[in-house]
Amino acid sequence: MVAKRLFRYAMNFKRSILIALAALMVAVGADVFSPIVAKTMIDRHITGIESVWVETHDARQAVSYHGRHYKRLVYASAEEKKGKKRTIVQAGRNFYFVKGRVETGGKNTYRDGKLYMTYNGKTASYRAEKISYAGVLRFYSPEIPYILKLLILYFGLYVVSGFGQFTQYFYLQKAANRIIQKMRNDLFIHLQKLPIPFFDNLPAGKIVSRITNDTEAIHELYVAVLSNFFSGLVYIAGIYIAMFLLDWKLALVCLLLMPILWLWMRVYRKFAQQYNRMIRSKVSEMNAMINESIQGMPVIQAFRREKQTKETFEQLNRTHFKYQNKMLVLNALSAHNLTGILKNLVLVAFLWYFGHSALSGLSAGLSVGLLYAYVDYINRLFNPISNIVNQFSNLEQALVAGERVFRLLDEKGEDVGTKSVPRFKGHVEFRHVYFGYKENEYVLKDIDFEAKPGETVALVGHTGSGKSSIMNVLFRFYDCNEGEIRIDGTDIRSLPRQSVREHMAIVLQDPYLFTGTIYSNVSLGDPRITKEKAAAVLKAVGADQVLGNLEEGLDEPVFEKGSTLSSGQRQLISFARALAFDPAILILDEATSNIDTETELAIQHAMDVLKKGRTTFIIAHRLSTIKNADQILVLDRGQIVERGSHEELMERKGKYYQMYQMQHSGGTEAAG
Repeated sequence: MVAKRLFRYAMNFKRSILIALAALMVAVGADVFSPIVAKTMIDRHITGIESVWVETHDARQAVSYHGRHYKRLVYASAEEKKGKKRTIVQAGRNFYFVKGRVETGGKNTYRDGKLYMTYNGKTASYRAEKISYAGVLRFYSPEIPYILKLLILYFGLYVVSGFGQFTQYFYLQKAANRIIQKMRNDLFIHLQKLPIPFFDNLPAGKIVSRITNDTEAIHELYVAVLSNFFSGLVYIAGIYIAMFLLDWKLALVCLLLMPILWLWMRVYRKFAQQYNRMIRSKVSEMNAMINESIQGMPVIQAFRREKQTKETFEQLNRTHFKYQNKMLVLNALSAHNLTGILKNLVLVAFLWYFGHSALSGLSAGLSVGLLYAYVDYINRLFNPISNIVNQFSNLEQALVAGERVFRLLDEKGEDVGTKSVPRFKGHVEFRHVYFGYKENEYVLKDIDFEAKPGETVALVGHTGSGKSSIMNVLFRFYDCNEGEIRIDGTDIRSLPRQSVREHMAIVLQDPYLFTGTIYSNVSLGDPRITKEKAAAVLKAVGADQVLGNLEEGLDEPVFEKGSTLSSGQRQLISFARALAFDPAILILDEATSNIDTETELAIQHAMDVLKKGRTTFIIAHRLSTIKNADQILVLDRGQIVERGSHEELMERKGKYYQMYQMQHSGGTEAAG
């Protein structure tokens, strides 16, 4: 399951995640506690003078009023509580002094020197004295120190919350970056293990999309989705606990939101998963097409296929746009609209309930502080809910992206072996080899020959005859279906692929150069190949003459595929690269087909020297370059139809003779 595998990846960096979650708990605790502090400040201190007071003889922490000292009952000592009771009651915007102890918190009105108080549906009247503005300030004076302390605590909670949120964000981002770094490394390393046939069936652009775009979507999962989901759930739990502690009846009403949100999440995921799969698929296809179009731009422009290419891309882009719009509608419905409507409904219901209770005189237990706290909690409650709902889209994108990434990681590969084998002597045997790229469609049929150490074997034949396929199975890019290939008497399938290739090198017809310098392309980053050795092998293949006009020599920059170099220069660098690794077996896959006559003569001279002690296979396009080969194999439709030296094959006047005559008489048919 994708979610479980993503979780296992996260557990590689659980320390950072646990620190982030601990910091998140601290931040949530501070945030959830702050409205309770505000409620305490409002109910106990700001509106706290509307309470029972006791007359005292101790002037400390007491209020002087009409020559007597009064202290709030909650601050009085056990002895002081035995004194005469007085009550301060608010009616409208004024405060009134009432002798005796009366209940507060109901609906109060003042007229004709009497205070009428409605409490729990019953009305009572008391003689009351209006307190002046200065008197109200005096009664407030004992509360100032408490209010200041609570304000400092309130501010401190915000500081703690801010620090916790920063710590949570930092460590969660750090963990997410490390997770994606590991995932991309795993993907790239796994690519090296995949067999060549895998790449035959999957465009490069789609693979690139999985390593870059899809992993970036997963990055959002760990940063945005994980953060919002965890913080949201902790916030919601904390807020509901606080709500139940304040008023369980109101909390139960607010709890009805959860089933609604759960139901909406189920509906959302049903459609979002379908839309996101299509979006990710089309992004991958567009990447593949862009990559292919850039690679083949000369062909597209030469054959005036710009319009058709544009129409194909527009079709992909149109489908992508269509599903993006569907996701937009789905997200618009879920994000602000749904949570906004629910929030307003809850607020209206709560305010109606509070106002109705106050007007009916049934507001026992309902205070201004409770009103503030609940409004604050409702606002805070919908922030994490909104954040969670807003992350549904990222969650679905990440799950779909994760599915695609893990599908690539699940492709069967082969571990890169570190086992080293002694240098081959170069004795190569093909024993009745059959091979096909597709099942039951053989491109090589009963290939049987022997190449002794130090021999040069040339493979010739028309296009599709099987020359390159012989090299593919020798290098173990593919394994033969029947028969066996032996090097120095050992079946190559019994050795790791990397061990087979350790003492082999190949020069392709279309050489591939990497972005870097000429030196880095010769050495391929192998520290054993120094600049001096690179210069020596370049000179050995005659490249010093062709590359001598380059300003920076070995440090000359090479851009993608060597686009700034001629085909001859690229081929010489590729040839020097192969020789730098001193292989026991050298394969030249039509290596001189793209080189001018002067460069070819230089390579021929270098080859004569370097073939000593090395078994060389040449896939020949120009038959004139293989006259000195020890053995020439003529292939036709996957079979060896002739074999021998150049002189022997010319004497037979068979297929090789016909191809040779055709080339030297100006014929147009290619031999390779």
